[in-house]
Amino acid sequence: MIIYDERTKMPDGIELSSDIYLPEGKGKSTVILFRTPYGKNSDELLNTARQFSKRGFVFIANDVRGRGESDGKFIPYFSEAEDGSRLIEIFAGKPWSNGNVITWGASYSGRIQWLTALKKPEHLRGMISIVPPSDPFVENPSVSTSPMNLSWLFSLRGRGMQNINSVDWEEVYRSLPLINMPEKIGVDIPFWKQYFINSPESEFWKPLFYQGKMNNLNLPVMHISGWYDDEQIGTFINYENMRKYSESDFSRKNQSLIVGPWGHSVNKDIKNDHIDFGNNSKLDLVEIESQWINTILEHRYVNNDERVMVFAMGPNRWIKSSDWPLKGCKNIRMYLSSEKSAAGISGDGRLIFDKPSYGLRADQFTYNPMDPVPYLSGEGFAQIGGPDDYSEIEKRKDILVYTSGKMEEGLTIAGKITGRIFISSDCEDTDFTMKILDVHQDGYAQRLQDGITRLRYRNGPFQEAPYEPGKIIQIEIDMWSMFHEIKKDHRLRIEISSSAFPKYARNQNIAGNQYDTTNYKVAKQKIYHGQQYSSEIEMQTVDNL
Repeated sequence: MIIYDERTKMPDGIELSSDIYLPEGKGKSTVILFRTPYGKNSDELLNTARQFSKRGFVFIANDVRGRGESDGKFIPYFSEAEDGSRLIEIFAGKPWSNGNVITWGASYSGRIQWLTALKKPEHLRGMISIVPPSDPFVENPSVSTSPMNLSWLFSLRGRGMQNINSVDWEEVYRSLPLINMPEKIGVDIPFWKQYFINSPESEFWKPLFYQGKMNNLNLPVMHISGWYDDEQIGTFINYENMRKYSESDFSRKNQSLIVGPWGHSVNKDIKNDHIDFGNNSKLDLVEIESQWINTILEHRYVNNDERVMVFAMGPNRWIKSSDWPLKGCKNIRMYLSSEKSAAGISGDGRLIFDKPSYGLRADQFTYNPMDPVPYLSGEGFAQIGGPDDYSEIEKRKDILVYTSGKMEEGLTIAGKITGRIFISSDCEDTDFTMKILDVHQDGYAQRLQDGITRLRYRNGPFQEAPYEPGKIIQIEIDMWSMFHEIKKDHRLRIEISSSAFPKYARNQNIAGNQYDTTNYKVAKQKIYHGQQYSSEIEMQTVDNL
């Protein structure tokens, strides 16, 4: 049975709309609450709701404030904590509810669960948080929002989803100044300007920070993401923080983690772009989630040996473990090296296991913001990047390429990947990007992960640090996490440049605000290596799966 457009009044008089899927029978059931800005009537959602309902749950799909059939004005994220908390308590008291509420959902719906949980609604028993965005400025440490975020805001204009395919996004993304990008489309998107006029430490962003507050939470959580999820880092931060800091032993031990070979839309296909991960890469997630809900509601602990389930890409199989990182995980370092120049794939850049013993050397390139290095992706916001082939792009001379020899045996990356490089620039501010790739025997250069550091924010988004042009400094680039085997006879590769467009906004290589100007400089960049300035990557690895 489905109850359509159930109206629920908020304290300010605004009514929110929900569709309620009731299981067969007249008993009381656990409520699974899903709140979304993307519409509650898709075929995919209908299928998920019916699957949960068949397993005895009440599934509620709610249009967030200002979207779909709900009243009010939509301002991304800012009303969700209060609205979500209120809905949990109201639905918990309905005749068909047993008083237990689990929140469920992905992406936007994943993040707002955390904001709601911090309100400590009495009847919230747990969360299934899928691919949630992090705190502001975690995923984009350059602080300037991604140009591609505009396609997301455009899609959410009005109450229904807008078709983003009507816009030439490549032309829009290239327009400057950044703050005026919506004018290129011919629409007014007020929230776009908030990304630029509010600094990271401003009061404006504070309601959206949740990852440093998990010591205030006492909830079991199932965390789900994909290795190619473009917001993957949030899932790992949340899992680790809840395991360490949540309020009770019951909460800390009932954190579960699932990471598959997926993008931001988890568990959809066995292929991710050109890479086939096999039939077993797809799970019956609703069944797994249902079993987990029943476990925590019975006040039992999840199986310690199966708390974590992660997909090893390469061997293409699931690994179950008591925690993440895996037991036996160790850190290894590899070092950048070259004889003459690492510029482009035709250069002689090498990635080696032994720290260089020679004196100071430098590889250099020129970064022109008007000719940025392309980042392979669709034009819209739904999925930014995947296991794409960068071999053609690596012919550019504004990319430094460092490649290992053929692996004599497999090397399995199983955790965090961090670059630490010594750099200099002739500009007061600029960016440095890094990408790690698996080079197949046929030359396919498969992107694994990447990251960026903006010089002024090299110490974090809340501590702007001036840079003196020409000075050699060390910076760190976070490339998140991966579980992937570099197979025998494959090679490991590192790319370094200063742009990955349009995933990241171009640094215009000037001091001061860049969002409101078309001014730019061309930067001359240097990467140093050798005994004194050993630029390196550090990876967590495992020897045996």
